[in-house]
Amino acid sequence: MKNAASYIAKLGLLGCCIFFVPSFSSAQTRGKVEVVKDPLIDTFIARRPQLNKTTGGSESTASGYRVQIYFGSNRQSAYSAQAKFMNDYPDVPTYVSYTEPNFKVQVGDFRSRLEAQKMQSDLHGMFSSLFIIPSKINPPKSDASND
Repeated sequence: MKNAASYIAKLGLLGCCIFFVPSFSSAQTRGKVEVVKDPLIDTFIARRPQLNKTTGGSESTASGYRVQIYFGSNRQSAYSAQAKFMNDYPDVPTYVSYTEPNFKVQVGDFRSRLEAQKMQSDLHGMFSSLFIIPSKINPPKSDASND
C-alpha cells in the first residue's frame, strides 16, 4: 500500500515536470512590430487642425434655441409640417431629425429665448404643440464678411 502511494506521488511529480518545466524554461524573444499604412494618413493628420478650422475665424455652431413644431413617429406628417412652415416662412431654416422611433421638426436659429418665444407665438395657430428647445444653432453669417 505504501509502495503504491509513493508510486502515485512520483508519477504525479513526473507529470508536473513534463508539463510545467518546459513552459518556464522556454526563452521568450522580443518581436518587432511593423506598421504598414498609407502615406496620406500622415498628411491628413498634419492637416487636421487646418481642416477643422471654419472660415471667417468664427465658430460654426453656437448655443441657442429652436422651436420644435412636430414630434411623432409619422414621417409623412413630419415632412408635411416642414413644408407647411416653409411655405409661410421661407427664410427661416428648418431641421428634420430622426431618433428611433420619432421624427422631430425644429425651426430657426435663435440666439435668445425671447426670439424663439416670438416665433412660438407667431406659430401658435398653425401647429398643435410647440416647444422651445435649447440647441446648438448655426449662427447667421455676418454682413461684414460679404464686403
